[in-house]
Amino acid sequence: MNVTPAPATLLPNEAFDVDAVRKDFPILATRVHGKPLVFLDSAASAQKPVAVLEAMDGMYRTAYANVHRGVYTLSDVATSRYEAARETVRRFLGAADVSEIVFTSGGTDSLNLAARCWAQAFLKPGDEILVCESEHHSNIVPWQLAAAATGAVVKPIPVTDEGAFDFSAFAAMLGPKVKLVAVAHMSNVLGSIMPIKEIAAATHAIGAKIVVDGCQGAVHQKVDVRDLDVDFYAITGHKIYGPTGIGALYGRRELLDMMPPYKGGGDMIETVSFERSTWAEPPARFEAGTPMIVEAIGLAAAIDYVESLGIERIHAHETDVLDHATALLNAIPGLRIIGTAPGKGGVISFTVDGAHPSDIATLLDQRGVAVRAGHHCAQPLMVRMGVSATTRASFAMYSTRAEAEALAQGVERALALLR
Repeated sequence: MNVTPAPATLLPNEAFDVDAVRKDFPILATRVHGKPLVFLDSAASAQKPVAVLEAMDGMYRTAYANVHRGVYTLSDVATSRYEAARETVRRFLGAADVSEIVFTSGGTDSLNLAARCWAQAFLKPGDEILVCESEHHSNIVPWQLAAAATGAVVKPIPVTDEGAFDFSAFAAMLGPKVKLVAVAHMSNVLGSIMPIKEIAAATHAIGAKIVVDGCQGAVHQKVDVRDLDVDFYAITGHKIYGPTGIGALYGRRELLDMMPPYKGGGDMIETVSFERSTWAEPPARFEAGTPMIVEAIGLAAAIDYVESLGIERIHAHETDVLDHATALLNAIPGLRIIGTAPGKGGVISFTVDGAHPSDIATLLDQRGVAVRAGHHCAQPLMVRMGVSATTRASFAMYSTRAEAEALAQGVERALALLR
């Protein structure tokens, strides 16, 4: 069977004031080539609201110091705010305890941490790692490195022609050799939202572990890692309206307790001598060196901002814009949308007969419309879908129906020049 998530219950469009939201993002007033900026590349990196900019600026101006080891006031304040940010991430992901939240430099770092400290530590020759074929490279390559180091084998889980997770094929792959399943909550190319709860249940039924790349998923839907029953869940700050250079890995405490350190240095140790060193308890064990202090405060401010608007309301708004853009693009002759699974998130990847994706993106830029072209760090998926590249438009809380119309009009104008 193919398991697909039920579509979200849409709220009335007037329940979300996108014009008010846009005023919180200063960069949206920018003009490009004399045209108003239409930013449709939020899946790569989202723009930042004033709340995040002010939180980080205020931290640098009034409360900056190194954390954890200082006994003076500024260090106490910085430590308190840094650990409060960890609590914000815990609440956002629904983890049981702050010790299950490890700050990292981003989603890629989070996935590499899980691969290095769990997979490389516990996998053996012949063990199997199942990875969905729609994954971003950051959720493929770390498992290949772990397999090379341990003698394990990486096997791809198919997606359907629509881009949905092929649950029947997945179920047929499960067996005693499978020790790990890696899958994104939402595809950065297809927009497909994968049935994580069902995947986790099937994974745990055979005694394996599941790692979820939540870098897109946590942006567009409410996440509860305990309800999903996942073992690891990775997020990144810059896609959820926060700064670059910060992310987090949720890990079950009993698994983190078993895992060796990721890197060595200050703050991750209990004792150090030239004979031997002993490790701190999680999460400090995995946070060697001076952490991303101000970036963590910025991430917390971004999460607070998202939660103040309501992630369900944001999702309803994004779905409305997505549906409008989909209808407009489907009306363009020769245009093919890659990824049509039901209930998908705010991403449209497409190809057009007779036009290269990069040429379309370049001509759209001349009209102020920012989209991405290429393989989107998902080359195996491109092969699966029979394309070498796509043009991708991705939507966010600040996207509008008028921007969807600007996209479609820009594509039509580009095609008139290219054909």
